[in-house]
Amino acid sequence: MVRIGLMASQKCLLNRRELMAGLGAAALCPALPAIGVAQGRTAVTFQAKADRISLRAGGSETPVWSLGTTDLRFKRGETLDVTFGSELPVPAALSFRGLDGVPAAEPLISRTPISAGAKDSFQLPVRHAGTLLCEASLLGDGRDRPARPRAIVVTGTSPIAVDRDEVLLIEEWRLRADGSAIAPGIDPKDTTPIHTLNGKTSFDISAPANARLRLRFINGSPRNVLAVKLENIDVRVMAIDGQPAEPFPARNGALVLAPGGRTDVFIDAVGLAGTSFPILLHDGTQAHPIGKLTISAEPPIRSAPFPPAPPLAGNDLPAQLDLKAAARFDLPLNGLQSDWVAPTEFATKDPLAFRAGRTVVLALTNPGALPTVFHLHGHHFRLLDRLDDGWKPYWLDTLAIEPGLTQRIAFLAEYPGRYLIESVATDWAAPRLVRWYSVA
Repeated sequence: MVRIGLMASQKCLLNRRELMAGLGAAALCPALPAIGVAQGRTAVTFQAKADRISLRAGGSETPVWSLGTTDLRFKRGETLDVTFGSELPVPAALSFRGLDGVPAAEPLISRTPISAGAKDSFQLPVRHAGTLLCEASLLGDGRDRPARPRAIVVTGTSPIAVDRDEVLLIEEWRLRADGSAIAPGIDPKDTTPIHTLNGKTSFDISAPANARLRLRFINGSPRNVLAVKLENIDVRVMAIDGQPAEPFPARNGALVLAPGGRTDVFIDAVGLAGTSFPILLHDGTQAHPIGKLTISAEPPIRSAPFPPAPPLAGNDLPAQLDLKAAARFDLPLNGLQSDWVAPTEFATKDPLAFRAGRTVVLALTNPGALPTVFHLHGHHFRLLDRLDDGWKPYWLDTLAIEPGLTQRIAFLAEYPGRYLIESVATDWAAPRLVRWYSVA
C-alpha cells in the first residue's frame, strides 16, 4: 500500500500552472445499493450516515460520513423516486453534479436540509447518460467529519463496445496525527494529505490483453484540482463532466480534473501478460503512485485491439449556440459581493435572471489570489475560445479559473426553474460559496 502524501515519486507530471492550463484545454462492493422497482419507476434511497475508511497502513480506520460506496447505475430516461434520509448529527442536503433540468432536486432552493431521523422524497428524471456525482457535503464546511460522495452511472440506449466499465473515484483527505480526518473549511495545519482511489490508498486493475476498458475518473476532492496520468498507454477521452466529447487523445496520458469533475476515457489493454501501467496522481505539487493497470495471464480477449472508438451517442444538447444574440453577464467569483454567501446563510433573493430559450454568456472573473472553481447546477456549458467566436469541443459543468483571469462560458437556458451556482477557492480552508439563478 502506498501512503499518498508521504511517499512521492521522483517523476513529476505537471507543475501547477500546467495543471490549470490542462484543465482549461481539456478529464464490486459487498453492500448492495438500495434500489427497487415500484409502479414503473425506480426507487432509490440515499442514507447519510457514519462510516469508516482505512487511510493508514496498520492503523485504525478513520471515521467519516458517507452516502454509501457502491456506484449506482440507472438508464437514461428513467424517473427515480428518491428518498433521502440522514443519521448525521447535523443538517444534511443532497446535491447532484451532472444533473440537468431538475429544479425540484435543487438543494437549499427546492429541498430543505434535513436533520437526523428525518426523510425527504422527490422525483428525479434522468435526462442524460453519463457519469454523475451525488454529494452530502454542501453544508459540510467546518464540521466534525468529511463526507464521501457517491458515483452515479447513467447508461444510454445504444450499446457501447467495451469489455469493462469502471468508476475510479479519487478522494482527498487531511489526516491528523491521531488518525482523524478534518472537513474542508478548516485550517489543514499539522495534517497529512492522503489520496485514495475507490477507497484504497493503492488500487489495482487487471484485464486480459486486447480488452477495452471504459474508466470513469472522478475528482472527489472538495477543494483541489488534480491530475491523473496512466503511463505508457494510450488514453482516449470520450466524455467530460458526464457529456460526450469529440474523442481525443489525452496529452501524455494525463487528465486534469477540477473538484467534482468527471472524465471518461477508453483504454485498450495492449501488451504481454504481466505488463503493468502505473497510475500516477498529481496534486499540483508532486506526483504520487496511486495504482496500476496490469495485463492478466488470461488468454487475450480478442486477436487484436478494437479500432478507435467513434464518439459516444449525444444527449440532445444543442448543436449550436447563438452567441450574437446572447444575454451577457459579468460574474466575479469569490469577490466581496454580498450575493455570494455560505450555504448555511443562503436565502432566495438577488438571483441572476435568464430568459428561457436564450443563450447566456457569463464572463467569470477570478479576483482572488488562488485558482477558483466554478460549478453550475442545472445546465451544462461550453467554454468559449479567447476570441469569443467559438467554443471547445466538449461540455462542462465545472471550471477552474486562474487568479486574475476571466473565462467566458455559454449555455442555452433550456430548463425553467431555479438553480444554484457554486464557487470555491482551491484551498482546503477556503469557504464554499453559493448564489442562484432563475430561468423563466
